[in-house]
Parts: sequence; structure tokens; C-alpha cells
Amino acid sequence: MHSHFKRTSAAKTAKKSSTQTTISRFFSGKAADVGQSGISCDRLAREGRGKKRLTLPDRRESLEKRAKLYHDGEELEKEWTEEGFSSSIKCTSRSDERASTSKGSLSCSTLEKLRGFSCQGDSESRAPVTLKTEKMEVEASDKVDQQVKMEEGTEESSSQSKEEFNFSKFAKASSSGGGFGDTKKSLQEPTGPNRRTKSIYTPLEQQYMEIKEQHKDTILCVECGYKYRFFGEDAEIAAKELNIFCHLDHNFMTASIPTHRLFVHVRRLVSQGYKVGVVKQTETSAIKASSANKSSLFTRQLSALYTKSTLVGEDVNPLLTLGDLEQAEDVVQDMPNSYLMCVSENWDKQSKELTIGLVVVQPSTGDVMVDCFGDNASRSELEARVLKIQPVEILVPSDLSDPTERLLRTIALSSVQADDRIRIEKRESTQFEYPTAMMTVKEYYSSTSTQTVENREKGSGLFYLGLETPVICCLGPVIQYLTEFKLERVLLCSSSFKRLSNDVDYMVFSATTMKNLEIFCNQTTGSVKGSLLWVLDHTHTPFGKRLLKKWVSQPLKSASEIHSRQDAVAEILSSESSVLPSIQALLTRLPDLERGLCSIYHKKCSTQEFYLISSTLSRLCTELQALIPAVQSQLRSDFLKSMLLDTPQLLSPAHNFLKVLNEKAAKTGNKTELFVDLTDFPLIRERKEEIQAVLSDIIEHRRDLRLILRNQSLDYVTVSGQEFLIEVKNSMSSIVPPDWVKINSTKVVGRYHSPFIVERHRRLLQLREQLVIDCGREWINFLQLFGEHYYILRKAVGHLATMDCLFSLAQVAKENNYCRPEVLEHERHIVIKAGRHPVIDMLMGEQDQYVPNDTELQGDGKRAMIITGPNMGGKSSYIRQVALVTIMAQLGSFVPAEEASIGIVDGIFTRMGASDNISRGRSTFMEELLEASEILSCATARSLVILDELGRGTSTHDGIAIAYATLEFFIRNVRCLTLFVTHYPPLCELEKLYPQHVGNYHMAFLLNEPETAADEEEVQPEFITFLYQLTEGAAGRSYGLNVARLASIPESILRTAAIKSKELEATVNSRRKTVKLLSEAWKITNREALLQWKKLNP
Repeated sequence: MHSHFKRTSAAKTAKKSSTQTTISRFFSGKAADVGQSGISCDRLAREGRGKKRLTLPDRRESLEKRAKLYHDGEELEKEWTEEGFSSSIKCTSRSDERASTSKGSLSCSTLEKLRGFSCQGDSESRAPVTLKTEKMEVEASDKVDQQVKMEEGTEESSSQSKEEFNFSKFAKASSSGGGFGDTKKSLQEPTGPNRRTKSIYTPLEQQYMEIKEQHKDTILCVECGYKYRFFGEDAEIAAKELNIFCHLDHNFMTASIPTHRLFVHVRRLVSQGYKVGVVKQTETSAIKASSANKSSLFTRQLSALYTKSTLVGEDVNPLLTLGDLEQAEDVVQDMPNSYLMCVSENWDKQSKELTIGLVVVQPSTGDVMVDCFGDNASRSELEARVLKIQPVEILVPSDLSDPTERLLRTIALSSVQADDRIRIEKRESTQFEYPTAMMTVKEYYSSTSTQTVENREKGSGLFYLGLETPVICCLGPVIQYLTEFKLERVLLCSSSFKRLSNDVDYMVFSATTMKNLEIFCNQTTGSVKGSLLWVLDHTHTPFGKRLLKKWVSQPLKSASEIHSRQDAVAEILSSESSVLPSIQALLTRLPDLERGLCSIYHKKCSTQEFYLISSTLSRLCTELQALIPAVQSQLRSDFLKSMLLDTPQLLSPAHNFLKVLNEKAAKTGNKTELFVDLTDFPLIRERKEEIQAVLSDIIEHRRDLRLILRNQSLDYVTVSGQEFLIEVKNSMSSIVPPDWVKINSTKVVGRYHSPFIVERHRRLLQLREQLVIDCGREWINFLQLFGEHYYILRKAVGHLATMDCLFSLAQVAKENNYCRPEVLEHERHIVIKAGRHPVIDMLMGEQDQYVPNDTELQGDGKRAMIITGPNMGGKSSYIRQVALVTIMAQLGSFVPAEEASIGIVDGIFTRMGASDNISRGRSTFMEELLEASEILSCATARSLVILDELGRGTSTHDGIAIAYATLEFFIRNVRCLTLFVTHYPPLCELEKLYPQHVGNYHMAFLLNEPETAADEEEVQPEFITFLYQLTEGAAGRSYGLNVARLASIPESILRTAAIKSKELEATVNSRRKTVKLLSEAWKITNREALLQWKKLNP
């Protein structure tokens, strides 16, 4: 039965609430039983205040105009009766709760959970209220909510008391009765489906669910007009990470971001470790309007995926001008390196050996490295490689062994900042099985579309047959993974594959060595400042910075290559030629050419980025070409000359592509006007001719319009983007033909389209949108042609990066007064005069307070130095100094010393510090012994071994025994160069056993005896002045109480400790004396000797 509506003074339009309750994850699962709850009727009356009241006809007309809206082809239709509006929403008790059958109503579970947010109504005398809610979503905007409150004047409603208002009463008009139908369902029954879609979900939600089903681990950004929207749990994650608003819309929580801020938000989500997908519309409005499915939803598909290692694409790199991305405060910057590492394991049950395969790829720069190696139970080799590469993402099989998984997870979570943590993705273990992986690799490289010109010429398409089985087990999953991101082209060229650990060409670093020597980051804060890389890095380009890090991680073992770098650095320092300063000036303010080229190679760059990269390469080519005569005549270094003479020729292809482009169109991103000469682009030329023909027809039609309107000066006008408007004064509107379409008007004029213009304008819009599509395809083909020169241009950029690194090493040497070391290939020695620690020396700056020290280690002479001395005397800094000077010498740098002569070292191994590893169940002493065991198994006669206080994690006797035996093994068996720091005096006795190979040294100090106390029995701790000077001979004591004083230990404790130290020292000395006497007595063989012994020892 329909109710009669009447106007009252209290009835007003509903006021939209400025805040909404965020409800999480309630779309799936069964509806929970909820207690009696609701919204009081007086609250609804209050929400309607503050808006102008409409008369019934006005409201009816307004609502009728909004009766039909389309959202992506979804029709939201309301039916109204001739008599007025009717309602079946009433304030009833919970026993009478029923949901009306309606199109697009909320699901039962949603209604049940929403009711938990309502409050109890307790008014008995208030008039019941009827609420009509309209929720309509438009393609280019968010939802439009219209709530109309009307007062129902029926006897039934007025006689009710103590009633509730439930969310279950929010229902749209049913198809029967022309208004709110009386047919209802209980909450336990499912809500009726949409009449057209036969589903409770909107077409957009169904489309989202279909894409989400294929990418369950991905946060999807769905393009909807001028916004990107998140749905469901994705919306909640986005709201949390991006600090944006999340609200309920239809069946899903939703959040949105503007299109021009997509790159900012995608980078933020990716930096937090999420995989993000961008879903874009694949149809345009004009073309769709002319198609057969014009009333259906816009088609969408996943256009791009992004993770930490695959952040390549126009969506995340909106490069307009150089420095835009760096200067933006709220943009997450690119990591210096964004390596993707894939790990596979192969356990041989017969030999009980573990073999690990690695494939390391940097899609943004094109670096590809492979490795295969045996490892132990502690996975120390794998740890060393992970710390050296510092990947941002690791692919592992789902059945990865527990020790490896614990290691990777420990490393991944070691960073304090979430955006610095490594992302670990588990893939199906079947992808890592050799047959499956080999089939993937074979199919990829045998395809004619993936064979590069270089591979076809060299016949290296089958290079993968020479790779080890564990490497193939990694390469297959990497190909599949990068194919999902459309970045697999980086694996095409066989020449780009390098060996990660090449013991023949590069010095070996263990994981502990990199941490203990602080090669890449300091151990205190984990930042680059305070590391060796921080000292050496004065590069001006991003690609130079990446290359220098490779140099630091891989010191050379070839004396000739080291000498080439040294010659180049020396010439930069000493040359008075104007060529080198000119080249250094060219390297400043360059964009990241390496990443840019790779982005072009992947066909994922914007026109702005392409123009920036290609114009920069062309400019460098021209300017370097002009310097060739001066390079040939003024430079002596063959290394410098060969690079500078080759680079212009390698850069030459860039100019040919640049001259095809329209600079203004490229900088604005206008692909329709991008190409200057359309000779090579017939499709674009044909489409533009069609557009010009339509424009000519419209211009020609102007003659007819002038005759009809009797206005010879008539011309088209454009208002608010509407083109070809015929403007007619309102006083002349009588002469306007009736079939003309009125577009808009003012008080003075009306603007029309004639039927001819309507048809021609529609055709023009279609052609323009088709032109955009055609230009996009031609742009991709254009990038494909440029990509054929990728490896040549990449080689040229590599030369520029090398120049940048050499300039950096020269600048460091000049600023810090370094010397050129003598590097000898067949010698086993390290001789340093007045050496300094490079990091401490730079941190102290101009204070010039660092105390230099000499070092002399001879492989055939004194090859072991046992260093003792007081705590905090500088022992650890000294041994680190020797190691760092050796590394700097072998990477081609000058070193902080007056003189240095270094024999080629094949590896540096260290055991320093003391810490447990709870995650792996290892104590401090266990960690010490595992590190020592690794050194014992890996060190050779050409290695440098550094051991700092080995054996201190256990009892004194056991510690001394282990340290003694280990050091003796290095001296006698391994015969490597050794620096051994200890506080155990018995170890110094090895100098007597091996006087030709062992030397005792200590860090010098001054001992200040305390003043005599009034109480002679009171013992005071000594005062120590550190001299930080390495001196021959062993130190008698370590003077730990002095460090206790520096640490502000209370004086009472220090006095007690000093007394106890004296007592223990006296006890030990007494025992030693007794043992010595007994030893002497045991050797007595006659009476005279015994009497003499008794006389000397009364």
C-alpha cells in the first residue's frame, strides 16, 4: 500500500556527513549475529538540517532528471509513480526486520556488520521517518549520494512506539508498484541480484575481481576517469601506507588517488615491499560511443607491474626536466642499485655437498651476473654474495631449505627502515626444477623474436648450454618473472652475462670482511658515511657511482690493469692539458644515461625521457668529437686515450634518432606531433589526412551556415573545450532551424551544432582518438629501432662511467695527499710507510691528529705480526688500516701513506668483534670459531688474514689454546700474511719458536703511576696515556682498568677491581714461579747442582 507524502517544516534534504567510519574486511565470510541496535529516528531528522527545502514538484523534477545515470555502462534506474513517492522504510522492532528486494542493494553480510555501528533509538513520541537513499557512481567521479527525507502520515506508523531504524531498511525502489515495493526478504536471505548483470556486484567490481583473481598478491590501481581507485583489502593497505581516506562504496572498501600523482603513490607502495599493478582503460570514449557495445563497461587490463627491482616505466618515471624527481620532496628516490637475485639449491645426497646457483639481474641498467658455488651449513658463501650485491628483491623456491631461508630473512630484516628491507618472493618450486627451467630457457632463446643481431652474428644463441645446472634452475624462473613485467629483454644478449665471483680476476671478500672493514656501510648506523666507499666516492654521475661501487667490491688481481688505472689517475693529477677539465665539466649534471637507455630498450620510456637521453647523448658526441685532436696530442695514458677516442663513434647513432623528433612535442609528451617527417610513418600520415579532410568539410560547411543565418561574418567559436559552436543571439533564435542541437547558452547568445557538424564532429573525435592510438604504436616501433643500438650506446656510457670513477679517485688523492703505491704481481709482501686509516683520516679532517704507522710483512720473512697493548690503544684501527690500504691499492687508487709497496693479494679474511647470532642459535664463541674455520679453509699463501682477539669467548685456558694452535697453523702451514691481535701473553712466545717469521709488537702508551695513598694498603688503578704508535716488543699488561675509568665506572668499584687484579696477578706469578722452579729441579742430575739450586732458591 502506498503512503501519502506531505510537506512539513521539518522535512529537509539530507546533509552529507563529513566523516565516515572505516570498516575493514567484512566482504567475505558469514554474517555474524548482532544484538538489537539501530539509529534513533530523531537523529535522522537532525541530519537533514541546513539545506533549502524543495517543493514536491521541484524535488520530483530534480530527481526525475537524475533518474538515469550510467557508470561505465551500468544503468542506475529509478521508477516513480504518478501520484508521488512511496516508502516501505519504517521504524520497526528487530523481530519485524526485513530487507526489501532491490537492484544494487548491499549484501546481507555488509548490512549485518554495518548494524554494529548503529545506536539504539529510545524515543516513543517521535514521528517515524522515511529515508530514500540513492547511490550512483559516474565514470569520472566518485559516488553521488542523494538522501530525501519525507514524513509519512499513516496511522500504522504513528501508532508504533519504541522503534529502531536499521540499515537494512535502506533499499531502492522495486520494479512493482512504481515506488518502494512491499515485497521484502529476511536478512538471512541473499540480496536480490542486479536485474541487468544478474549479480550483486557492479560491473566495475566484477571487472576488478576478475583481474584480482589472476594477481592475488598484487595491489591493483584501477583507472577510473581522472582517478585511480583501490578496492577491498588493497584500499585498506593503500589508506594505511599512503595516508589517504578509505570508505565503503557498494560492496567494497575503496580509496582513490589523482592520475597525476600515480607515480608518487606507486613508488611509496613499492618502497614498502608491495607488488603494485596499474590497470588502465583500453578504450576511448569517442571510439566506444560508435561501437556496438557502447552501453557496456569500459574494458580494462593490467598494463604494468612494479616491485623494488622492476621500477621501470613511464608511470613511475615522469621525467620532464633534469632534476625534477630529485627535487620533489614527497617522491621516493631510486635506489643506487636495484638488483633482483634468484637463488636455487642442489643437494647431492651421495657426496653430501650443497651447490647453490645464483642469477642476479638489474632490469633498470641491464646488468646480468651468474654464479655457482659450493657452500657449507652456515651458508657463509651465499651470505658474502648477498652482502656484496645488496639486492632489493630475492626470488626463492617455495621449498627452500630452512638454513637458507633463515639467513635470507635475517639479512632482509636487518635494516631498521622498512623501505630499505629486501623483498623476498617465493615462487612455485616446479619452476626451479631443471627440466622445467631448461624448457623455459630453451623456448626463450630459440625464439626468432628474441634473438639479437649480435647473438645471430656470433652464433651464441645456445650459450646457455655452457651454464651449470643450478644456474639454469635460476635462469628459468627469472625469465618467467621478468616476462610478467615485460622486462625480459635484458636477458637477450649473451655478452652481458658476467660471473659474479671470479676468483681469477678479482680479490675475494668474505661476508664478515665486508662488515668488519666497513667497505660499503659503517657498523654503527648502517649508513654509507664512515665507509671506504664514502671516502672514494666523489663521482658526478649516477652510472659512475654504480661502477665505483663495483670497483670497490672487486679489487683487481691483474697488475697490468691496476697500472692502467694508476697511470690514468696520475695523468689527471699532473696533466696541465685543458682536455681533462673539459671532459670533467661534461660529466656534471648528466641524467642517468644508463637507466634511461635501459628504459628505452624495454620500450617503457616517455617522450620527455627519450628526448632528454637522446639529446644528451648527441651533445656529448658532438663535444667529444671536437676534443679528439687535443686528446691525441696531449694525453699520454693509453687507457684514457682509447676510451675518449672510441666514445664519439659509439654515441653517433643517437643523433639520427634525435633529428626525427619535434622538440616541443617531445617535451610536452604530444605523440601526435612528435615526428617531424612522416615519410617513414605512413599510418600517421594517412590518419592526419583523414582528419584534415573532416576539418575541411566543417570549414566548408560554414558557407551554408552563413546563408542560413544571414551573417557573412559568422565563424565557429570554442567554449570550454566544445569546438565548432555556432553562436546565435537570442533575439535571432527564431531563424535557427529546429533540427539544430543546442549545446549551451548565456543571457545574450545561444550556441548550436547543426546536424552536419554533429556527425562530422563525432567522426573527428573518433579519428583523433585513433590517431593517438596509432601514434602510440608507432612510438613503440620507434623505440624498438632505437633499442637495436642499445649495446653500442651502453658501451659508450660505460666509458663515461669509467672516466667519472677515475676523476673521483684523482680528487680523493689530491685532497688527502695520497701516494701512488707500487703494486707487484709476483711478490708476497705488504710494506707501508707512515700509513693512515683512510676513513678516520678523513673524519678527522684538517685537525691532522692521526698518528701514522709503518707496516712490514714479508711472505718469506716476518709474515706474522702479533700485536698486543692496552685496550683502546688503536690495535683494531691499525689492522683495518692495513687491509683498507691493500684494497685501495688493488682497485687502482692512490693510498694514504708516504710510500707503499703491495704484492697482489688474492683475498682478505677477517675475524673481528664479538656478537652472538640468536636467529641461527649460535653463541658468541660459536660465531668466532665458525669464522675462524671459514678462514682456515679458504686462506692461501697469497692471502691477508686478520684475527682480532680470537678465543676470548670462552675460558682463558681454552681460549689461549685455540688461539695459539690457530696462529701456529697460519704461520707454519698456510704461510699467509697475518695480523693477530691478542691480550694473551703466552701467544707472544711463538716469536721464540719462529723467530724468522713472527714479530711481537704493541701499541705504545705512557704509564702514569698513581700518587701514594695515605693508606699504604690501598691500591689505585693506573693512568694510561695512549700514544697510538706501533712499537716492537710485547706489552706486559692490557690495563683494562684504565678503560673502565674512561667508561665512568664508579671509583669504589675501580679500587676493588684494582685490589683484585693485584691479588690475581700475584697468584698467577706465584704459580708461574713454582712451575719454573719445579721444571728446573726436574732437570737436576747431581748433588752439586741440587745444592746450588737450593742456594739460589731458599
